[in-house]
Amino acid sequence: MSDTGEQALQRAISTISQSDPLIKLLQEVKLGRMQAADPGLRAITESWLGTYRKVLESPGLTRAALLRLDPSPRVDVLVAGGVLPADHAAVAALKSAFEKVLLSAPSS
Repeated sequence: MSDTGEQALQRAISTISQSDPLIKLLQEVKLGRMQAADPGLRAITESWLGTYRKVLESPGLTRAALLRLDPSPRVDVLVAGGVLPADHAAVAALKSAFEKVLLSAPSS
């Protein structure tokens, strides 16, 4: 991966991580301090899904970088934790956007 490709990947990871609900909020749900259906948690999660989608659609990401940014594992944890329903519109939009950019991404 070129320096610019690596820089694009690092920026993407940083942007996604800034509002990632898995880091602290899912733990709060697991500990019972917050409900999975809490409107604040839902708003943060939906905002994060939108940010994730924008990051995936940003220029400069190669196929290899996009594979490292695959949202499925993180989304699956949120679904399993009851924070998001599997059929949530933003989840479907994120997965669709990932598949689309992956198909059209340069290989290196």
